[in-house]
Amino acid sequence: MDENVLKGNWNQVKGKLKESLGRLTDDDLARSEGNLELLMGKIQEQYGWTKDEVRAKLEELDLL
Repeated sequence: MDENVLKGNWNQVKGKLKESLGRLTDDDLARSEGNLELLMGKIQEQYGWTKDEVRAKLEELDLL
């Protein structure tokens, strides 16, 4: 998913992320809204995952 699609579907994306990655706060999601790199960084920060692990999780959630 590119950033344009991410921005267009942000409410759906946010819902999936909150459901699957409960450590992400509303503030984390608000700050990264529509910015894929920032979102991936927040997930890495909260979960201690590598970029590849984050990418795999987003692909599993059908967000990439």
